[in-house]
Amino acid sequence: MPPFLLLTCLFITGTSVSPVALDPCSAYISLNEPWRNTDHQLDESQGPPLCDNHVNGEWYHFTGMAGDAMPTFCIPENHCGTHAPVWLNGSHPLEGDGIVQRQACASFNGNCCLWNTTVEVKACPGGYYVYRLTKPSVCFHVYCGHFYDICDEDCHGSCSDTSECTCAPGTVLGPDRQTCFDKNECEQNNGGCSEICVNLKNSYRCECGVGRVLRSDGKTCEDIEGCHNNNGGCSHSCLGSEKGYQCECPRGLVLSEDNHTCQVPVLCKSNAIEVSIPRELVGGLELFLTNTSCRGVSNGTHVNILFSLKTCGTVVDVVNDKIVASNLVTGLPKQTPGSSGDFIIRTSKLLIPVTCEFPRLYTISEGYVPNLRNSPLEIMSRNHGIFPFTLEIFKDNEFEEPYREALPTLKLRDSLYFGIEPLVHVSGLESLVESCFATPTSKIDEVLKYYLIRDGCVSDDSVKQYTSRDHLAKHFQVPVFKFVGKDHKEVFLHCRVLVCGVLDERSRCAQGCHRRMRRGAGGEDSAGLQGQTLTGGPIRIDWED
Repeated sequence: MPPFLLLTCLFITGTSVSPVALDPCSAYISLNEPWRNTDHQLDESQGPPLCDNHVNGEWYHFTGMAGDAMPTFCIPENHCGTHAPVWLNGSHPLEGDGIVQRQACASFNGNCCLWNTTVEVKACPGGYYVYRLTKPSVCFHVYCGHFYDICDEDCHGSCSDTSECTCAPGTVLGPDRQTCFDKNECEQNNGGCSEICVNLKNSYRCECGVGRVLRSDGKTCEDIEGCHNNNGGCSHSCLGSEKGYQCECPRGLVLSEDNHTCQVPVLCKSNAIEVSIPRELVGGLELFLTNTSCRGVSNGTHVNILFSLKTCGTVVDVVNDKIVASNLVTGLPKQTPGSSGDFIIRTSKLLIPVTCEFPRLYTISEGYVPNLRNSPLEIMSRNHGIFPFTLEIFKDNEFEEPYREALPTLKLRDSLYFGIEPLVHVSGLESLVESCFATPTSKIDEVLKYYLIRDGCVSDDSVKQYTSRDHLAKHFQVPVFKFVGKDHKEVFLHCRVLVCGVLDERSRCAQGCHRRMRRGAGGEDSAGLQGQTLTGGPIRIDWED
């Protein structure tokens, strides 16, 4: 579905016309490639792995040699013509269910759901399904199709007196009364598993989190007591001690947040991502990103790759309460030996998914004039960062020249031009100024406050909002004011900014003005989102003639 402009009656007068939504059962794109089927194993001698980077939020129908529908069970890696095949982690809906949301998982490196996203599914009259598929966050991902068992006139099994087919154990009869779809045992009481349930073809299995192992019952988990058991759950080295054990990583790698898995260090900056890969891990491989023109540079000990959120094939998406930027580092054997002495290789291919997470919700505090001592928020950890905004005070309604060098004196009869500006301009995202309020001090929780914007709505009729070419930038004009009282000679502004996907029609940003939004009634609860604060100001108000 192409993006559309959301108009609100706050700033635009006229008659609104609601677009007519097409039924996805009659308006879809067919996916019929044979390599997309679950029976197709990747053979790189016949060509490179494929990627669904052309898929971008449209409705699709699996047909032909691609299969009947998406598989609802874990698909091993290196199937469906790619490294990380994507399957549907949930049962298909009934026709009466309408459009439902399901999790789609990508299998890789022994993990059936190493990456995941949310897709929409609808059962159509005639017994087929359509899927609204999101663009994969990284290559190499492909949405799989699968041929399910069909009950012909001979039923291929047992038939009831009504000539209806009885499906094999682990499968259920589909809406067309002929196709036997896989039964997702994990949807009922988590399959009886105490922790993780993984749906398989006509079956399922239980798994445990990092550092834990299945008991003999195959369903419950217990802590790993030492390195003798499954290497302590460590991905690399396990060191035992009197008090227990701990995992350690080879030189150049770092322990992830689970304290068991070693990973390549990732530095998430406000405008760029930096990956540093030890040379011992690279060997004689040449590293590049999704856009193969972006390649690694060796400094003798590491191969470094620096790229921005807008280049090198980086995919930026909104997932729950985070902005997620993803890319994939791929290593392939060099055609000729490198100058650094790489004459041998120890692996034929290296795949390193790179992900940086940024909060969606920001609280920006500023006086009438920016504090020039402020600096942008820096990285929080090796794989989390800040997607930064600033509150700028502009000289006029062109919103091009902010006050930088000198702090102006504002009078009550002046106009104040301020804007929410992103330090990184990324396409595919938009912002909503959920609230803006003024206080006489720098404290956000000040009892005395005056709202200019609340619940995405203008609370003061004197506030004027300007349109901006950047979906993330917001510009406003309001007459200069001060709080009553001789001691109140300063004013601070505080704005809460929420970031959403520009194509997400159900997001809080798409709702726009929504007074007294009821939390938990199908929409996002922005109160629970992560926030960050920038503080600055103040300026004295010249209010005496």
